[in-house]
Amino acid sequence: MRAQPGLPSFRSDKLVSRAVRNALAEGQKAAFRVVHFSVQSNHLHLIVEASDRESLSRGMQGLTVRMARAVNRAMNAKGSVFLDRYHAHELKTPRETRAALLYVLQNWAKHGSGGAYDPLSSALWFDGWTRPPIAEAPSIVAAPRTWLVKVGWRRHGLLRPGEKPHHQWGRPIA
Repeated sequence: MRAQPGLPSFRSDKLVSRAVRNALAEGQKAAFRVVHFSVQSNHLHLIVEASDRESLSRGMQGLTVRMARAVNRAMNAKGSVFLDRYHAHELKTPRETRAALLYVLQNWAKHGSGGAYDPLSSALWFDGWTRPPIAEAPSIVAAPRTWLVKVGWRRHGLLRPGEKPHHQWGRPIA
């Protein structure tokens, strides 16, 4: 989900990043769950689980509206926040799911940011690290329920803090 040009950075602007995180925390439904995320400067990476295509569509629509309202409140502004529709990619294999988890949770390492765990992601609540972080706050994401995201990806090894994503779902990252 890419932001409109001219908006403040979702990562650097503390009010905006807090608004986005709070909206993500409120986005959980029985048929639609945000299980992992990372906030980038002008877009978001999400791993969601949905019961079906309609639940995904409605869940993303509701989440987009909730985030746009929260960002507009934080900036004391009105108008569109997101540039376009979300891009969905269904994860199908354990290897692809591990690559997606690494990409979402460690995207900041790809860009040379410091630290082992991205503070603007769900990394602190992720239970698949070789060296688990200490989460001091309750999780704002839903626990995964699907086999691929909960268990299957582990066949290819736990994620290492600081590990950089090399591929996005089988394609080299530019």
